[in-house]
Parts: sequence; structure tokens; C-alpha cells
Amino acid sequence: MSSFRVRPRFNETLSLSQQEFKDNIQGALDSEEGVTGSVSDTYCVLKIPLEERHYWSPQLTLTLEQEEDENKELQVRGLYGPKPSVWAAFFMSYAAIGILILFIGVIGMSQAMLSKPSPILWAIPVLALVALILYLVAQSGQKVGAEQMFRIHHFYEALVKHRVAIK
Repeated sequence: MSSFRVRPRFNETLSLSQQEFKDNIQGALDSEEGVTGSVSDTYCVLKIPLEERHYWSPQLTLTLEQEEDENKELQVRGLYGPKPSVWAAFFMSYAAIGILILFIGVIGMSQAMLSKPSPILWAIPVLALVALILYLVAQSGQKVGAEQMFRIHHFYEALVKHRVAIK
């Protein structure tokens, strides 16, 4: 489950109605103590119980889409990831690094084209190293939360009664 992918995901089609699926999830959440979550109309979130959660604890976000054709199949898209606040912090860090590299590159190349010294360009490999370190920290955090991710994934597989391949 833990891999080089930033946010593992799956996509499957079930022969259930959206309401039956939501009822199944709610019933499983009510009887299971190892996973908690919330269920709404087209969206479900499965989490680790609060007392076991830590910074790197994963959650599974399920998006439900009922097909409008004659067989009325349910499209389920699952996305594993950290809490939205953790995801946003990493995303904003990458965005800030990207913007800094862009501005430093413009200033440094302008100085270089004017035949002036441009030591500011040395900041680009430093920022690239910071981005790499952030990526490695995210990967190690994913490894820390791997056992909990497996628990959520096995809960979902028990719910749908078949194996689900992660992409």
C-alpha cells in the first residue's frame, strides 16, 4: 500500500445502489471499533479512531456516483491520504518552493544575461534539495501510517466482500 505514489487510490464499480452502499458502510462503522468515519450523500470518510490517531494517520475518502444507465451500477472512487490539513501543508510548501525557484530563476538569469554576477542561482539547487527532503519526509510519514492504512483498506475489503487493487 505504501509506495512512491503520493496518494494511493482505487476505482471500482459495484452492483449496489448508493443508498444500500451507504447503509452497509454505516452499519459496519457502527459495529466496528477499529475504524470510524462519516457518511453523507455522495461522500464517505473512513478514519482511525481518535485515540489512536497521530500526525501521519491516513484516511480513506470515498466518492460515490450512481450510474444513470439501466443497470444502475455504483461507481466508487477511493483516495487514501493524510488529514486535509497535513496534505494542504505539504502542497503549500511545494507551491512556495516552486514560486521561489521561478522568481530566483528570473532574477538570476536576468543578472546573468546582463553579464553581472548571479550567485542567487545557487538557491535553486538548495530549494530543489528542500523539495526532495519534503518528499522523503512525506514518504516516511506514509510508511509510519502504513499499518493503519492497511487496517482501513481491510475494513473496506470486508465491506465489499472482495479484494480491491490499489493504483
